[in-house]
Amino acid sequence: MPMEVRPLRRNVGIFAHVDAGKTTTTEHLLYESGRIRSLGSVDRGTAQTDWLDVERERGISVRAAATRFTWQDVSVNLVDTPGHVDFLSEVERSLRVMDGAVLIVSAAEGVQAQTEVIWHALRKLGIPTILYVNKMDRVGADGGRTLEEIRKLLSPNAVPAAIPDGVEDAFRGLVDLWDPAVKRRPEAAAARIALAEAIAQTDEGLLERYLEDGAPEDLREWRPFFQSLAGRGSLFPVLYGASARGIGIRELLDGIVRYLPAPAGDPDAPVSGVVFKLERDKTMGRMAYVRLYQGTLRNRDTVRNLTLGLDEKITQIRKVEGRKSEDVGLLEAGDIAVVCGMQHVRIGDVLGSGERVPEEARLAVPLLTVQVRWADEPSYPKVVAALQELADEDPLLDLQWLQEERELHLKVMGPIQLEILSRLLESRFGLQGVSFGQPSVIYKETLCGEGEGFVAYTMPKPCWAILRFRMEPLPRGAGLVYESRVRAEDLLPQYQNEVARRVPEALQQGMFGWEVVDLRVTLAFGEHHVWHTHPLDFVVATPMGVMDGLNRIGTKLLEPMLRFRLTVPEEFGGKVMNDLVQMRAVFEAPSLHGDRMTIHGRVPVATSLDYAVKLGSLTKGRAALSTFFDGYEECPPDVKAERPRRGVNPLDTAKYILSVRNALS
Repeated sequence: MPMEVRPLRRNVGIFAHVDAGKTTTTEHLLYESGRIRSLGSVDRGTAQTDWLDVERERGISVRAAATRFTWQDVSVNLVDTPGHVDFLSEVERSLRVMDGAVLIVSAAEGVQAQTEVIWHALRKLGIPTILYVNKMDRVGADGGRTLEEIRKLLSPNAVPAAIPDGVEDAFRGLVDLWDPAVKRRPEAAAARIALAEAIAQTDEGLLERYLEDGAPEDLREWRPFFQSLAGRGSLFPVLYGASARGIGIRELLDGIVRYLPAPAGDPDAPVSGVVFKLERDKTMGRMAYVRLYQGTLRNRDTVRNLTLGLDEKITQIRKVEGRKSEDVGLLEAGDIAVVCGMQHVRIGDVLGSGERVPEEARLAVPLLTVQVRWADEPSYPKVVAALQELADEDPLLDLQWLQEERELHLKVMGPIQLEILSRLLESRFGLQGVSFGQPSVIYKETLCGEGEGFVAYTMPKPCWAILRFRMEPLPRGAGLVYESRVRAEDLLPQYQNEVARRVPEALQQGMFGWEVVDLRVTLAFGEHHVWHTHPLDFVVATPMGVMDGLNRIGTKLLEPMLRFRLTVPEEFGGKVMNDLVQMRAVFEAPSLHGDRMTIHGRVPVATSLDYAVKLGSLTKGRAALSTFFDGYEECPPDVKAERPRRGVNPLDTAKYILSVRNALS
């Protein structure tokens, strides 16, 4: 039988769809563990982890918030993440540094769109997960139905370790299935059998013993097996509660310590860590939240930023909670802390050797772009500086500052994010009157076929760069694959490196002004001149060669798609399906359950931007629509979407060469 080992640290993320009760659950975990003395409230704007002014006003989490507590002598780093889809990038970054997760599902609303998105990311990264069914005291709560949904939409390996005692107003707490005394409760019998069978099916010896003798008299004999399986992400413990009333919180605390794994990592090994969050403090400057996978960092150490290729000095290492922080001076393998003093660090930067740092989970894909407008001329440089700072903290904003056109453009996830950005610019930077243009959908382009692009940049001298690119389309979602087949004697390695750097830049604007994706670009021929060539010649030539290829081959538009699940009263089914057809949706035949119908399918983002509002009005709020991004696909021929080109088009060679040479000089 495996021994029960409980090392003294956990790194745990709290995840859920918006309004499932994440922040309330976090608040009660802190209170029950003794970390805080009085309970805050999301509704009153006093929650410990919602400390930004805009979070307190709106009652929603905007940024991932790190906090910590101790339970049964185990120190827990807890990250409360936003639940709204507009802030999915915060969830994405937090996932990378977690060893375990608590995924909250509302017993009233069931498994929702964001729940599924996060679940798939957790499984892709192999993060052990506890499923916590919250709001069991709500009208319409149904623990059994929610468990069925979890097993159907998330995983059949979700196994209750306790069952609810009552429901709605009668919800009193949990029945612990490990407790031998519950054998006398008829409602626990089937759940204990299911728990025993789930454990037995993972091991041949246990299964043989179970088939011959049944479950052990005292089921606690098998709890270490269950803990081991949960810690490996093979089984997913299910717990129930009503966080707003503090019911189920102690059981969840026990579950975090018992079922989620401790971080691995050798504090004496070379330093290896990743930056997953940035904040700016008036006194400390740039504050980088770092998860260390191995090694040890101390105040006044110098650390290598592997991503940027430079060394930076650490001034302080702090533990931060909301507005409070303390200098702890030390960060060891397996722990999370704020590192101050690194002036150039960015989100996603790898520190030290990079060993054991996990891959990123790509969840957030901004589908909309907006232009920023400011109140008056003196505000312009302040708005630029403020948005650059915000883009440092959220790189997916992808701020584009067009100095010549005096334009600022941002990529965003949705309208709530724009509202929050406006409030941040006002409350944090004191900028009044900043507004945003109408959001437009971000299209992409891909090749119509295969072919070649060519450039001979030999005039006006001194210059010499000759390039020929082979270009061919790749399957959807493949991105850009670049390779060179040119010998070093024909084109020096430093020139080839310059071409490799410039190809992705050249593909940022295709024939219709959108990024070109899903293609292979091969440098098939390259030539320099012993006397006339300068490395900057390839900065000029590469976009001309790439654009020549795009012009010869042609490109076609791709549009972003959403996968949706729509549940409506049957009386509105005909009207809703007609709307879906008008929106160019593709959907399956509806499934009926009672007086409601559920429709699954895919719909373009462009045609469905405002449909949630229309649907709510049509059905008097009785419909439930959940959507999540489902990739790009080719637009129908009648869809046109061209974006004005930024800068001079490389196809206008004379004007382009002149503009680039002036910029480089």
